[in-house]
Amino acid sequence: MIVLRAIHSINLAIGKAVSFLIWAGIVVLCYEVVARYAFGQPTLWAHGYTQRIFGAYFVLVGAYTLIRQDHVRVDLLLNVASPRWRALLDLVNFSFLLLWTGVLSWEAFWFFEDSWRFSEVDDSALRHPMWPVKLAMFLGVALIAVQSVVEWIRSAILIVNPYIDVGRDAGRGGVV
Repeated sequence: MIVLRAIHSINLAIGKAVSFLIWAGIVVLCYEVVARYAFGQPTLWAHGYTQRIFGAYFVLVGAYTLIRQDHVRVDLLLNVASPRWRALLDLVNFSFLLLWTGVLSWEAFWFFEDSWRFSEVDDSALRHPMWPVKLAMFLGVALIAVQSVVEWIRSAILIVNPYIDVGRDAGRGGVV
């Protein structure tokens, strides 16, 4: 349980920290708009950086979104089901999520490793390195995978005893 709480806490902290990337993206976009339309001097770098900022934000905040149960899901079966049935459906969902994130983490690591090893750069005029983007993809998917393990264990506990408080109903962000 201590390990599960630690994983949960780390993912909460990372999610909250990464959420501030939105502000960096907004600043870059506003700078580009003012430079382009007020001064007639568009930048070469703003488009690429906003793609990187928002791409990193999107993938790195995934585990935090999973904790807060804010991912899109169809609750037609869940809302009318018993607590044990909901836990079973969650267990099945998290099993598929683990499979998907496991494969994606594996592939993302090798994308990052190749990018790092070959000093891959993008095709823009500034030739930015690609490894930071691919590292963010790997880390984000790995964080989702690890949080999926926590959620899978939580669901398994709820199948056995659906009325135990594992933190899910204690509000968003609760933990086993």
